[in-house]
Amino acid sequence: MRIKSCARDIRDKYINPPSTTDFGVLFLPFEGLYAEVLRNLGLFETVMREYHVILCGPTNAAALINSLQVGFQTLAIQKKSAEVWKILSAVKTEFGKFGTVLDLTQKKLQEASNTIEKASHRSRQIEKRLSKMQDLPVAESVQILELEAVNGLEELDA
Repeated sequence: MRIKSCARDIRDKYINPPSTTDFGVLFLPFEGLYAEVLRNLGLFETVMREYHVILCGPTNAAALINSLQVGFQTLAIQKKSAEVWKILSAVKTEFGKFGTVLDLTQKKLQEASNTIEKASHRSRQIEKRLSKMQDLPVAESVQILELEAVNGLEELDA
């Protein structure tokens, strides 16, 4: 009765999910007491099932604490891995959009390159036709075409 009473107190005072774990631990400080509780048929299971309290003695306390620590570390790793997966999913979505923008940019650059190539081709054709014409000095050309003088072109004429 005393073990059940202590288990009830632990449940009522310390077990409050999700703020706490959904179980508690009742440490029995003497191995003889722990052995006596185990000898009482069904007491160990009743305390676990009804009160959500795990009983432990001096010989298995360290093993219980270590296993709980490993369990909590695994839980923390699972939470972090879920966050990492969310971030990776978001990056994947954004990377897909980036690929689309990159394709559009490549298309625009190709169009610009094609336009420049056409203009260059036309310029060569015009130069061929004009090559048969007599060259005028730069100053006279500027005057005839009513252009502003450009620095450096005077040197080309000289």
